[in-house]
Amino acid sequence: MTTITPDTPHDRLRTLPRAEVHVHLEGCLPVPQLEAWARRFGEPLPRPPEQLLKFEGLADFLHFLDWACGLVRSREELAEAAYGFSQRLAASGTGYVDLIFNPTHWKPWHGRLAAMVDALDAGFRAAEQDGLPPVGLCVSLLRTQSADAAAELVDTLVALRHPRVVALSIDGNEASAGRTGPRFAEAFRRAGAAGLKRTVHAGESSGPEGVRDAIEWLGADRIDHGVRAIEDPALVALLAERQIPLGVCPTSNLKLGVYPSIDVHPVDRLRRAGVPVSLNTDDPALLETTLEAEYALCQAAFGWTDDDLRAVARTSIDASFANADVKTRLREALDRW
Repeated sequence: MTTITPDTPHDRLRTLPRAEVHVHLEGCLPVPQLEAWARRFGEPLPRPPEQLLKFEGLADFLHFLDWACGLVRSREELAEAAYGFSQRLAASGTGYVDLIFNPTHWKPWHGRLAAMVDALDAGFRAAEQDGLPPVGLCVSLLRTQSADAAAELVDTLVALRHPRVVALSIDGNEASAGRTGPRFAEAFRRAGAAGLKRTVHAGESSGPEGVRDAIEWLGADRIDHGVRAIEDPALVALLAERQIPLGVCPTSNLKLGVYPSIDVHPVDRLRRAGVPVSLNTDDPALLETTLEAEYALCQAAFGWTDDDLRAVARTSIDASFANADVKTRLREALDRW
């Protein structure tokens, strides 16, 4: 962990040992880098520079991701993006990340998943050799894909057996895709049987029914977002009983219109109901947030004590797909905080 003298609340929170389990590579590409790549390739910006990060909702945001990822065209650029992510991770004081990426967003890499994973791995290996924190990859389906496409992705991951890849994920706009649990159940079953973890975006643009499907159809080890489970008390009780962790992203939920203000956000109610919750950034470069800012936001809004902060940080470590050595190191550091 980076040693920081705690002069402000954010500085102190950077020293809190923790993991991050819900963050997308697509949303971590710095805007100046995107603008430089766009100039290099003669690609027009999707809107004026001063409005580049003004999103009208989740659908608009996802279209922007497609544009941004289309600018990353070489192995060197992808490895550079991975290394840069690790640098920002260390600057936030985060000790490990499960990083989600969705191959469908990366048009220049379609049909080249093995090469994409290899390029990312090169960047992360270089970062780790330089003392930056470790990263695991969660490869994500898009909700609008077919069952056959899901099966093909799982076949590729199982054949690849790359040690950097820790999980199968699914993301995308639940509201526009409709119910998808039954369609992807077999792919997730096979991924679990092959030793991959399973993490599922649910309960963001869908209601609690998406969270229930993630549990009952997809065997989710962890749920990304999951906040709208709060609308179904029986579902909240189920999450608490089974101790299924939620990777919650408060700023994302506010900026993309899931909740109007932090005061009505359910993260604290879920936590107090016994549901394991962690705090995460989702797409920090595009949503202009950091992990320590997420902790500070909730600490201020809900009056979290140091014990509350430790509990949320411990959940982030326990819910991560890091190896046992990394988890032990982070838990021991947390005990000393």
